[in-house]
Amino acid sequence: MSTIDDVIALAAVHGLHLSARDATVNEAGLDYRVVMAFDTSGRRWVLRVPRRADVSEGTAAERRILELVAPVLAEDGVAVPDWQVRSPELIAYPALPGAPGLTLTDAGEPNWHMDPASPDYAERLGRLLARLHSIAPERAGAAGVEVRAPARVRQAWRDDIARVSEAFTVSPALAEAWRAWLEDDTCWPERTVMTHGEIYPAHVLLDEEGTITGVLDWTTARVDDPARDLSFQYGAAGEEMLQATLTAYERAGGRVHPGLAAQAKDLWDASPIGYALYALTTGAETDRATAAAMLDPEA
Repeated sequence: MSTIDDVIALAAVHGLHLSARDATVNEAGLDYRVVMAFDTSGRRWVLRVPRRADVSEGTAAERRILELVAPVLAEDGVAVPDWQVRSPELIAYPALPGAPGLTLTDAGEPNWHMDPASPDYAERLGRLLARLHSIAPERAGAAGVEVRAPARVRQAWRDDIARVSEAFTVSPALAEAWRAWLEDDTCWPERTVMTHGEIYPAHVLLDEEGTITGVLDWTTARVDDPARDLSFQYGAAGEEMLQATLTAYERAGGRVHPGLAAQAKDLWDASPIGYALYALTTGAETDRATAAAMLDPEA
C-alpha cells in the first residue's frame, strides 16, 4: 500500500469516502504510514496504514488506552484520536485540532514547526505529563492496559539488553555504561505511572499559540517508568529544558523522585537498544545496518 490513491481506495472499502485531492502523506512513523485527506463535507481525516503485519496485533490494546486517557486529558483541553474505523489494514479517525511540532521531509530530515527548547513548551509539556501520570495504575490495569511494576521495568531492560547483545556487536564502552546503569539503584523508579512512551513533538499537536491540543500514537503506552515520557525532552532540548519540564510537572502534581532526571537522560542514551529491537522486528537489512552502527560506532 504505497500511494495515496491506494489508501483512499482502502478507506472507501470501509465506507469512508475521501478525496485524493489535497491529500498528504506523513512517513515519520516507524509503524504506520499516515495519509491526511478530506471528505465531501470538508472534514479532514487521518488514515493510518500499518507497515507490517505485527503492528495490527496491538490495535485492540491501543483502543483501550485511548478510552482510558481521553476523558482525563480532555480536562485540560487535550484530545486523543477517536477511531471511527479499526481493521487490520486501516485505522481512521477525524483529524484532531492543531498540527504536529515535528514532521519529516521527503528526504527523512526533521522539519521543526516549533522550538523544542522553548520554555513555554517545557511548561505545557510538564503539565500534560502530570495529568497523564495521575491516572492510577490500578485504574489502568482495570481498563486492560499493561501494568509494569518497578522490578519488571528494570528486568525488561535487562532482557532487552541481553537480546540486543546476542544479535549485535556492542561496543565495550556502551556495554559497560549499560551495566552501570542497570546496577544504579538511584535511577530506577520506586513507583510506576501511566505513560505514553513516545511523547515527543511528532506526536504532540499544537495550535498557533503553542497550546497543546492533542496527543497522537498511543501504541507504546502502558504503566511504566515516568522517565520514559521525559527522555526525548532531554534529547531534543537539553538539560535546562528538562529541568524546566520537571519543575512544571511537579508544580502540577507530578511526583519527582531524586533520580528522575538522571533516568530520563539514561533512557535517551539507551535509545540504540530500542532501535535495535525495532530492527530485529522488521528484519530489514537497512534497519539492521543502522542499528549495528549505533551499537558499535567505531566498527
